[in-house]
Amino acid sequence: MLRVLMLGDIAGRPGRKAVESEVKNLCEELDIDFVIANGENAAGGNGITREIADDLFDSGIDCLTMGNHVWDKKEIFDFIDVEKRILRPANYPPGTPGIGATVYRANREVNIGIISLSGLVFMAELDCPFRKADELITQLSKETKIIIIDFHAEVTSEKIALGWYLDGRVTAVCGTHTHVQTADERVLPGGTGYITDLGMTGPRDGVIGVKKEIVINKFLTRLPQRFEKATGSYQLNGVVIDIDEKTGKAMSISRINILEKI
Repeated sequence: MLRVLMLGDIAGRPGRKAVESEVKNLCEELDIDFVIANGENAAGGNGITREIADDLFDSGIDCLTMGNHVWDKKEIFDFIDVEKRILRPANYPPGTPGIGATVYRANREVNIGIISLSGLVFMAELDCPFRKADELITQLSKETKIIIIDFHAEVTSEKIALGWYLDGRVTAVCGTHTHVQTADERVLPGGTGYITDLGMTGPRDGVIGVKKEIVINKFLTRLPQRFEKATGSYQLNGVVIDIDEKTGKAMSISRINILEKI
């Protein structure tokens, strides 16, 4: 059995603190073989830097998936082509820097394929994530039966539809982007683990990671606001997926929700 920990969007300094404080302990306590996390909000809430990526890898992350904020820190263009542990959404057009899917080596010398995809509804107009998934599954399945997808999407229905579309063909489809952990984790009939949104690894007392006063004022006044990341105590959201190494099927998927002890 292979056991994977997958974390929701790492948001700002509290999210990085959560990773630093919790991930290695979780890996030891739960006998984790591979750790995936969405890192698109890791640097001040938008994008990622080389230094922050290295710190997250040092803290126990094996693969960082990204999303619509992937290009927010311009320095990413300096390293995304060489840092294969970072995956931007695979459905960006041909010629876009970086990669969107690859196969890694997990503990016990097991191959694990990871795909990063972006949704289309209320998001950037990219290639179809459903058809891109078809294409990439065909490629990765030549090297491994274990394939996990981070589907970074806004709309619940789009995420659920992709889960059903890929049931039996991938190990897991886990949604990110909304920063609110859903309670619908399950193993679909074909053996694909699914959850609509992993949640957020970041500040607990904001509004999806932003200072609550700013967001409240925006709703009250309808005026533009400059968003700032919330501070204070952290939460760590994600799932643990138990996988049959021989079949690539998910055996179970369980939510993780850790709050900072104060």
